[in-house]
Amino acid sequence: MPSTHSYFADSLPGQSGWPVALAHRGADIQRENTLTAVRNAVNAGFGYVELDVRTTADNKVVVFHDETLDRITTGTGPLSSTTWDELASVQIIGAAPRNEIISEPLVLFEELLETFPTTRFNVDLKDRASAALMVEILRRQNAWCRVLITSFRDAHRRLFFDNLRSTDPSVASSGGIETVVLLRSTRRIGAFKAMVRGLRRRLPLDAVQIPMRQGPIRVVTQRFVDACHAAGIAVHVWVINDPQQMKNLLAMGVDGIVTDNGPAVAQVFGARGIWPQRLQNQGS
Repeated sequence: MPSTHSYFADSLPGQSGWPVALAHRGADIQRENTLTAVRNAVNAGFGYVELDVRTTADNKVVVFHDETLDRITTGTGPLSSTTWDELASVQIIGAAPRNEIISEPLVLFEELLETFPTTRFNVDLKDRASAALMVEILRRQNAWCRVLITSFRDAHRRLFFDNLRSTDPSVASSGGIETVVLLRSTRRIGAFKAMVRGLRRRLPLDAVQIPMRQGPIRVVTQRFVDACHAAGIAVHVWVINDPQQMKNLLAMGVDGIVTDNGPAVAQVFGARGIWPQRLQNQGS
């Protein structure tokens, strides 16, 4: 069976927590990674939100995907060279071409934890500086079970876990590219389980988050999903917006779908009786 970490297991009262839908950057392409996007996702039924974090010049952890401000904001240049006070004058206006007028402020990750006290966040560490600072945030907010730490770079995950104290609760995590490549290239189930045990001696491994394909290679196969489950690893697939693809993946037994398409999720998951997935007493 997949991971039983409390990040997953406690998510849906009276249910096992499987499968889950994750709102990709808040499931709003034009307002990605904003407080408004997260609020709309929660109101639409999402209990899990996938987002990205980066660190400002004055060590504030901001919810933002790109290295620079240029693509979706009124600002320019690297976010890491900008202070939080300077970002107060920067607005998210969405990526071109724009089909509506948008003006949203950037948001601190800690503010999202406070505003949405029962939402679970899938946090992609986009830089090294965010790793140690994220530990401090989770400690202040006592939000250990509400966050899954991920990164394309396992080195960023390692830095996060190196900053945990022995007395801190466990934090869920999914493997980076290096981890996925190792697992995907291991074919025999015995060797697969041995590989997972070895990887877990270095870093927690509760999930893998993967695309359907990587170039010509099909990443998501029934064999791989079954092997992950046999080793206690959840399988999340990104970014899936087509309803039929969602149905096909759920039929394969995947544990999570990362999506921009809230209405499709509501339809597909609703037909299975597992929607909405948000918990009560959310921020509004």
